[in-house]
Amino acid sequence: MRIGNVKLILHREIRDQLRDRRTLFMIFVLPMLLYPLLGMSFFQISQFMHEQPTDVLVTGARSLTDLPPLFENDRFATGLFADSKQAELLQLEFAPAEPRDRAEQNIDQREQARAAVQSGRFDAALCFPENFADQLEAFRQAIERRDQAPAETSGPAAVDVPLQVPSPEIVYTTANEKSQITFARLSSVLRQWTAEIGKTNLAAGGVPPTAAKPFVVAMADVSDNTDYHGAALWSRILPVMLLIWALTGAFYPAVDLCAGEKERGTMETLLSSPARRSEIVVGKLLTVMTFSIITAVLNLASIGLTGWLVLGHLKEFGAPPPIAIVWLLVALIPVSALFSGLCLALAAFARSTKEGQYYLMPLLLVTMPLAIMPLAPAVELNLGASLIPVTGVVLLLRNVLEGNYLGALQFSPVVLAVTLAACMLSIRWAIDQFNSESVLFCESERLDLGLRLRHLLRDRQPTPTVAAAVFCGVAILVTRFFMGFAMAPPAGFGGFVKMALVTQLAVIAAPALLMTFLLTSNPRRTLLLKLSSWQAVAAAVLLAVVLHPAVTWLQVGVEELYPVSDEIKASLAGLFNDVPGFWQLVLVVAVVPAICEELAFRGFILSGFRHLGRKWAAIAYSALFFGLAHALLQQSLIACLVGVVIGYVAVQSSSIIPCILFHVSHNTLALASAEITPELLRRFPLLATIVSPAGEGSFAYNWQAVAFGLLAAGLLLAWFGRLPYPRSQEEKLQESARRGWRDENDLDILKLLP
Repeated sequence: MRIGNVKLILHREIRDQLRDRRTLFMIFVLPMLLYPLLGMSFFQISQFMHEQPTDVLVTGARSLTDLPPLFENDRFATGLFADSKQAELLQLEFAPAEPRDRAEQNIDQREQARAAVQSGRFDAALCFPENFADQLEAFRQAIERRDQAPAETSGPAAVDVPLQVPSPEIVYTTANEKSQITFARLSSVLRQWTAEIGKTNLAAGGVPPTAAKPFVVAMADVSDNTDYHGAALWSRILPVMLLIWALTGAFYPAVDLCAGEKERGTMETLLSSPARRSEIVVGKLLTVMTFSIITAVLNLASIGLTGWLVLGHLKEFGAPPPIAIVWLLVALIPVSALFSGLCLALAAFARSTKEGQYYLMPLLLVTMPLAIMPLAPAVELNLGASLIPVTGVVLLLRNVLEGNYLGALQFSPVVLAVTLAACMLSIRWAIDQFNSESVLFCESERLDLGLRLRHLLRDRQPTPTVAAAVFCGVAILVTRFFMGFAMAPPAGFGGFVKMALVTQLAVIAAPALLMTFLLTSNPRRTLLLKLSSWQAVAAAVLLAVVLHPAVTWLQVGVEELYPVSDEIKASLAGLFNDVPGFWQLVLVVAVVPAICEELAFRGFILSGFRHLGRKWAAIAYSALFFGLAHALLQQSLIACLVGVVIGYVAVQSSSIIPCILFHVSHNTLALASAEITPELLRRFPLLATIVSPAGEGSFAYNWQAVAFGLLAAGLLLAWFGRLPYPRSQEEKLQESARRGWRDENDLDILKLLP
């Protein structure tokens, strides 16, 4: 890569962007005006923002006599509120008592209250039983009699049976937010009133009221008089704002540098220059990064200044810590590089700036959950969270902004490594997009579903297209998602068998087979239905055996990073209580999934992704869909890695049979390892040299077995790598492009490509 060409492209792109007045306004002017104007608007609007009164219907209130006061002058007693003005927010209307049977009247008034709340005439209703005060008084007298009883008569016979006091009922509806607010207000009032009644009962029993609350907890905030007072608020706001503005600041320049150049007709001129594609991508990437960083810095500076002026004077909040500037700037560089690479790669797909703007929403839908998840109180910075892109950065920034440097330092290398790896992958993806002529110069297509369907059925290729592979994978995932909610949780092994067969046959195998016969002209080639050599079959089975110790260790590590909840463990344990036999379990868990999943993921989907022209990309994408098709996160992570190995076996052997046997062997070994017992180890001493007790009746492979298995697996994979395999037309073209020359056969390939 020549630095001079990169500099020329960088200067060219920056000059083009700076000539656009809208770009200058959005990056330099808008951030400095937006947040001060929002702050001013907040103060203006806050004058009209105040709590609104709510209407409450009260029934059975006439029975409340000889009790601590709950009502005063047709309102709740002001002594039950921390602020006496809050009593005015609950406007009461008392229902008149009707002269009829008390039980019938009680039911009648309760039904009337429910109807009044449901119709919207009242926001909530407070219903008291007719004999509420009488039973409270009886309860208090029972306490007095027990305390006045002589000591010699104490014992079980002298203790009165506690009375069951009927409870008041709050009638409200969750369909109305105002009703929920009223419910919260009434609950607070009744809690305070209940505490007053409790004090009265204590006094009746001769117990001082302070016995129920003998002390008051003192509070000391160690962040007072430090720069971190109120930092918890800013530690949640600033990292998320950093990500949002780094993303949006990178997206629009990327769209203009790719789709905009296509519209202006300057993309061809740039590509025909002496600069290499990688140099063009790096120059554009640095341009996008520059605007991403400037946008994020100016927006964060405006937020911080506004927060310092507005919230810095509020005691409960405080101004942003000054050290936040340093940490945010340090994190901004890799974050902007990550988003710039992603935006540049996505923008290369767009045929126009209007189309490119549509790609922002999918990118936000993927990024925002990763950025917002750390805001949950239960999510903390640990090794598992550090391995999640974007989430680890937000958690790391949250810790350093709160002053927790020790915890941040412990996981900062992991977060940095994951972020840099994600940056490299995004940049590599952008370079690949610019190396693809079909991506850069794709033409607009008229949407005609009928014509498109006829084209798919009439001009079928021997193997599916990339779009068909993606559609098949997404269809499987979406169908599995809805099927998981539609089917009832299995109660035993019979229910598990039914759910497993429906999932494998109807959700996974059926879409792949249906699309194979509809969209391809050679199903045998698509599904890799070809006999394989006995050496490849034996090597695949042996590969599954030697990899099993390492996969088991990896599974234990994944479950330590992301523990399985106790509820899921209990539900999974109950599925296999009535298993008729081991081989029936193998048939359901190993054989059926191996056939169905391999036909779908290593058959149809992998064959479609082979048209990308990169073998390892096709293997990785098919493994990703294979992992996502599993229900649990822990299973998905392991399945992705195992799927890469099976995909490599499928490509190198050009047959689905070794993949199915690998899958069957892998799942069978997982089931067999769960059957290991101390008695089995005593019967087979050789097995005791491979596994050892791991506590609580479980067993784990020794490290020697794991190391030997990895070494043997490496040799077997190297043997698979020496096998000749048929390459797709796109793979041959890519290999020729990497060599830098094309022979006569390669030129024939070019003519065959669309």
